Amino acid sequence: MSLALPRPHRDDLRIAVGGLLGGVLLWALGIHPRVASDSLVLWHAPWAPLVPLVVTAACEPLRRTRPRLGLLIGTAVLPLDTVTLGSVVTIVLYTDLMYAAVLYGSPAAARRIPWITGMLTVLGGVVPAALWRDPQGLLIGVGVGVVAFAPASTGWVVRNHRNAAEAARLRAEQTALLAEMDRVQAVTAERARFARELHDMVANHLSAIAIHSTAALSLDDPKTSQDALAVIRENSVEGLAEMRRLIGILRDSSGDHEPAASPTLDGLGALVDGACANGLDVTLDAGHDSVPAPVELAAYRIVQESLTNALKHAARGHVRVSLRQENDTLHVRVTSPYRAGDTPRAPGSGSGLAGMRERAALLGGGFEAGPEDGHWAVRAALPLTEGDPV
Repeated sequence: MSLALPRPHRDDLRIAVGGLLGGVLLWALGIHPRVASDSLVLWHAPWAPLVPLVVTAACEPLRRTRPRLGLLIGTAVLPLDTVTLGSVVTIVLYTDLMYAAVLYGSPAAARRIPWITGMLTVLGGVVPAALWRDPQGLLIGVGVGVVAFAPASTGWVVRNHRNAAEAARLRAEQTALLAEMDRVQAVTAERARFARELHDMVANHLSAIAIHSTAALSLDDPKTSQDALAVIRENSVEGLAEMRRLIGILRDSSGDHEPAASPTLDGLGALVDGACANGLDVTLDAGHDSVPAPVELAAYRIVQESLTNALKHAARGHVRVSLRQENDTLHVRVTSPYRAGDTPRAPGSGSGLAGMRERAALLGGGFEAGPEDGHWAVRAALPLTEGDPV
């Protein structure tokens, strides 16, 4: 089974070919860093400098895919260049292998190589100078520093810059993603809020219209039909006014998305009177002080939706609306007659209870609805300090 190496980068192939051709050209022109009479030259064959040149150039395609392997082979063959007439191109290619090993190698190699080359640079300068007692021995350390430590340090600096740039890019992407998530959540929350407002504003009027139109069609009594048509007209006009107000809010570009005239608890009397005009027998028992506007709006909408549900679903009987303020909490309670199995007098989607529960939850309050001693009871506890749990 053969080991498949990754395909080298095309730029690495260009570096290898360009370095090889440049080294061959310098060899053909007889340009070498050393002369044949140099005491370090032990291999005098004319073609000897080509051996380390070819091997080092062959390591260049590994600079990204196998940088450590390329550096090891280059380091092993570099001493051959020192015992021949040598080639400047071989040294340049080796410095590139050192640079690539730090830049593209593993994090451990990137940390260790600069330290190792730095120690070799110091030892290469101090030890010969101490042994030969000649300051010129420091030049050996300088040579090691230029060939090994300088490219390794450059690779370390470039790698750190690339890592910092990548980290900044990732942070920017995460920030953009979080911003998009916040935008989607804000849009979703705003759509849900307007859905609740639309339902609470219109459902009461449309339910009354549906019930009274059914009565007008089913009873052959001109007086009853006339009264039902009057109620239908009144609710349709009020419903259209509510719709126009909500559409005006949606079209408003000033950034103020709250209704211009939000209903308050002072309007519960008119709300109860309207429910009585629609055929319900309702009494209101309100005992509370001044409450914050968000709590006031939520309480009003919960009572409004409860009366709408009573109009559609409740059996004949007394409907009671009660508001009590206790321990920084406004308790809202609406009870209506209930008989299991009764058919609704108007169709419903079931979103009313969900909307009331959402309103209470947004204020950190609690909400319950269900049968209780022959009645349908709606109970909400709204904290007067926004966000306090109940």
